[in-house]
Amino acid sequence: MKRDLSTEEKIKAAAKKVFMNKGFDGCSVRDIAKEVGSNVALLNYYFRSKEKLFELIFEGAMSDFLQSMIEVFSSELSLKEKTTLLIEKEFDFFMEHPELPMFILQAIHQNKGEHPMPSHFFEPISKTGIFQQLEAAQANGEMRHISLRNVTILLMSNVHYPFMSKKLTQQFHGIDETTLQQDLLAHKSYVKEMLINYLFPQNPKQ
Repeated sequence: MKRDLSTEEKIKAAAKKVFMNKGFDGCSVRDIAKEVGSNVALLNYYFRSKEKLFELIFEGAMSDFLQSMIEVFSSELSLKEKTTLLIEKEFDFFMEHPELPMFILQAIHQNKGEHPMPSHFFEPISKTGIFQQLEAAQANGEMRHISLRNVTILLMSNVHYPFMSKKLTQQFHGIDETTLQQDLLAHKSYVKEMLINYLFPQNPKQ
């Protein structure tokens, strides 16, 4: 059988939709085949297994997510300006791909600690010099002294979680999708102001 790139892309698009909605454990190859309008044998011919297909979708999603970070970190902006822009870009990215934060979390949990995320995901970030810039900003008093780990937690909990908890927020407050979108846009400005004022105060704590 001759491989058809258009068929391969259709399978990947269908798999992405199914994985994003159901997660790895919540779906079968048959579910993906049904979504693409094909059969299980064709999927196995192109991708060998559900695990291989999931790995490709996950790597693609992570690459898209990390690319926006690399663009910010590679700029000539100050650390404060980069942090502000990063928050804006992540919010905008998740507004377009609201299912992605939960998908990434599910994918990491799926590994169950057996297969750590490949280092090649993060190597481009380290090459931007962002970590050295952070250390310098703390040393010269521009930024509060706080570990990179805690900075990451602050960003993820305030930027990622609102999208991971969309259904809970809608049900708890009884709001529709339009109202939720308005709240998320407002939340972006709140988070930006809160985190920037905390991380870059006038008199950083030593």
